[in-house]
Amino acid sequence: MSFRNIAIIAHVDHGKTTLVDELLKADDNFDERVGIEVCVMDSNAQERERGITIYSKNTGITYKGNKINIVDTPGHADFGSEVERVLRTVDSVCLVVDAYEGPMPQTKFVLKKSLELGLHPVIVINKMDKPSARADWVVDQLFDLFVQLGATDEQLEHLNEPIYAIAREGLAWTDENPERKNITPLLDFIMNKVPEAPNNADAPLKMQIANLGFDNFLWRLGIGRIYEGVVKVGQEVFVTSNDWVERKGKITEILTNDGLIKVKTKEASAWDIVTIAWIPDIFVGETVSGVSWATPMPPITIDEPTLKMEFLVNNSPFAGREGKFVTSRQIRDRLEKELETNVWLKIDFDSGDNYQVAGRWELHLSVLIETMRREGFELQVWAPVVIMHEEKGQKMEPIENVSISVPTWSEGPVIAELWKRKGMMTHMEENNWIVNLEFSVPTRWLLGFKSEFTTMTKGEGLLSSSFDKFEAYKGPIEKREVWSMISMENGTAMAYSLWNLQDRGTIFIEPTTAIYEWMIIWESNKGQDLSVNATKNKQLTNVRASGTDEAMRLTPPKLMTLEEAIDYIGSDEYVEVTPESIRLRKKYLTENERKRNKKG
Repeated sequence: MSFRNIAIIAHVDHGKTTLVDELLKADDNFDERVGIEVCVMDSNAQERERGITIYSKNTGITYKGNKINIVDTPGHADFGSEVERVLRTVDSVCLVVDAYEGPMPQTKFVLKKSLELGLHPVIVINKMDKPSARADWVVDQLFDLFVQLGATDEQLEHLNEPIYAIAREGLAWTDENPERKNITPLLDFIMNKVPEAPNNADAPLKMQIANLGFDNFLWRLGIGRIYEGVVKVGQEVFVTSNDWVERKGKITEILTNDGLIKVKTKEASAWDIVTIAWIPDIFVGETVSGVSWATPMPPITIDEPTLKMEFLVNNSPFAGREGKFVTSRQIRDRLEKELETNVWLKIDFDSGDNYQVAGRWELHLSVLIETMRREGFELQVWAPVVIMHEEKGQKMEPIENVSISVPTWSEGPVIAELWKRKGMMTHMEENNWIVNLEFSVPTRWLLGFKSEFTTMTKGEGLLSSSFDKFEAYKGPIEKREVWSMISMENGTAMAYSLWNLQDRGTIFIEPTTAIYEWMIIWESNKGQDLSVNATKNKQLTNVRASGTDEAMRLTPPKLMTLEEAIDYIGSDEYVEVTPESIRLRKKYLTENERKRNKKG
């Protein structure tokens, strides 16, 4: 049996996971009576709800007697570290590009990493059924991008042989064979163009860990590719850390990928991608060898996080009402467990009961918070803060490459807003009443922008960003210009009070919602924070004249999602997160506390 290892990479919503569904159906052992779910690789509940891939996942199919290991990768820049690691385990990448949109920011990020590793991408132009499909234009854009990223002549040659696809219908074809029957032309192309891994099973074992997993029975799992030799159950191995420190270990379980399941096996040979168990301190980038002091594989570098948030115990008046895990110790234990597999996360446990959690971007951190609340945790989080660097005594801050597609009618407000946020336009193109813009913007200035962008474009705009570089600090900013209306009483929100106050801003709560003092219940349009009484009900009388009552028509409230709440809060505010609720509150819950803190 020969092996091909390939990663599927693409921008968000370009059809990558749908394509993997069809490749799984082409497995020699696929049982049509059983079938598979749509986007079956998005097995995590949040992945299905958000419609994005968050975690890279391995699968494997047998095609014409050969093993093809397939890695489904995230398409969102917040989870780019997942992609960086798995690229070290594959022989090629399958670059999926939308037939209309062409290459997007995350495409550039992942493709750059692929080209630097010397991989030769297989180009798949997907969604060819779109009326606006423009495959030739996409190929031209890809050529320019390849050149910009420093591709070699050999890598550029692959642009001459694109595969065309309609992934959701399971169709693929080439210029040489334009007949549309099924997905097998893509698999045949992979078998012909991706070089077969050399058979060096007789050499001593050498394997590098590219990803981590966790199992309640097997504990920490190391996922990686065997470059040389054979790994066997019960084998004594030597693990070389990223600091060149060697320690001993023993392999007690080996799992290989067979379709959608992991299968236990007694041994696995060179160039397969496998999961090994029972080396409790295994970490990404480490080399597992069959002999002592073997030359380790080149280290896998992981980009530093760009944002940090403070996680702390919920101390609001409603603390402990809705969560199962509410103590500082329980939150700490859960964060320590997260570090077992989330290698891009960094946590500072040295600041008492408040934990500094650093990650790539707001979505990366909000996925963790959402996971914790679904598990029954109750906590508070502070507004995200950009992590600064220092180079040669100069303060440096991260800069994002921002790509935007907006209708022409919203082009002006978007450009003006990004200009106010110190954005520099690097590209502009208009086609079919859609304007494509690229900006270089400090990460700090993008915090809170996504919700404003949605409002400015009435939900019709597309925005994505990826880390670009560090530049000199651009000066202080004010995060937002909006203000809050804050409850001045504990109690229950009354429809009468909300009706009287709704002209002053945007409501965040519904009638009958339990509220407490200094809980944020409105976005104020008065240019300052206002304290209001939302618990006051209409006074009833025994005698009422006909026609004197006005009909109370409430504007539907804006119920904040977790990401919107994190975007919204200012530096003196918290998001209270429980399994049942997301509340906004001031850091200090009484007027006396606020005054005391101001003086201090």
